[in-house]
Amino acid sequence: MSRKSVALLIETSNGYCRGLLEGIIAYAKHHANWSIHLREQERGAAPPLWLKSWRGDGIIARIETGTIAAELKKLPFPKVDLSAARHLKGIPWADTDDEAISRLAIEHFAERGFRNVAYCGDPGFAWSNARRGCFRRMAHQRECQFFEHHVTHRYDPNFRWDDEKNRMANWLRQLPRPVAIMGCYDFQAQQVLDVCRELAIAVPEEIAVLGVDNDHLICELSEPSLSSIIPDTKRTGYEAAEQLDRMMAGETIASDLPLITQPLGIQVRQSTDTLAIEDVQIAAALSYIRRNALTNIRVKDILDHVPLSRRALEHRFAQIVGHTPHQEIARVRMERVKVLLRETDLPIGEIAIRTGFEYSEYLAAAFKRDSGKTPSEFRNSETGCL
Repeated sequence: MSRKSVALLIETSNGYCRGLLEGIIAYAKHHANWSIHLREQERGAAPPLWLKSWRGDGIIARIETGTIAAELKKLPFPKVDLSAARHLKGIPWADTDDEAISRLAIEHFAERGFRNVAYCGDPGFAWSNARRGCFRRMAHQRECQFFEHHVTHRYDPNFRWDDEKNRMANWLRQLPRPVAIMGCYDFQAQQVLDVCRELAIAVPEEIAVLGVDNDHLICELSEPSLSSIIPDTKRTGYEAAEQLDRMMAGETIASDLPLITQPLGIQVRQSTDTLAIEDVQIAAALSYIRRNALTNIRVKDILDHVPLSRRALEHRFAQIVGHTPHQEIARVRMERVKVLLRETDLPIGEIAIRTGFEYSEYLAAAFKRDSGKTPSEFRNSETGCL
């Protein structure tokens, strides 16, 4: 098999594109004899200088600007586009299913009881506009109140974050509460969270926020951590690589039949881990629990921050949330323990300290009651360790 030279014009700065690259690499390793050319590329950047002189057999690109499209159009070899912007017509392209992404979002919010929903998008991206249209239609079908806000396109020369922050703050102040907001992607959702924090808006009790792409770094660095829809980017990249391989072998691929992959689900984190609650005192109690559960608080500590008797708190809390404040404290602690077991290699004793357990034995006993497994058994089952 002759070795093919393939260029990847895909940015490496975000989780979505790193997933695409993983899929391409998986295909190349197992099914192709490729020499891959990949340079660091910023999203929306000008065409790289190497592109004009590069001589190879094929290219997979995220064609997000007309300038990039114009340069690629001059090249004679097969090309596959991984952007929904469609700046270069007549070549095969692949993308995720925006309707399925929007359906996951609206169902996620509906399950949590939200009747007010909103969309925060970037009109400079075709996929953002597509998601807005789908999300708005589904919200109306469910008879939800729908609101929307659109920022200046992040690559617009007039974009100024301070101006955008003020516009977004004015929008957020006017929204009814509680409300659930879908950001067009994680970066946009993170900006919503930043403004909520500056305005002292309780997330997720007053405003729940959901992103798209499940970019681990963005989601975990957000405060609170960001729930996000998980696209199957590895599959998208894999199938795009397979298409290019067939084209380089001389096969004709229809350009009007895109590869559309389905999202995998939602990674629920703190930003949507709630129920839509109009009761101000119970919402405040939930907010206090989410912020302080890991410090080993008790129900009496909640009562110091919520103007209710213990009987009223427990009765209204159980009616609205479905269980007691004590059970909610335990639930939040257990969820954090699971995250640390799944995503870190911290010793059990250290996890116990970080989640408010005085001794690791107390943690082990509570965890066994909750999950039916010891912490070590859970970690092994989640990470695939033996």
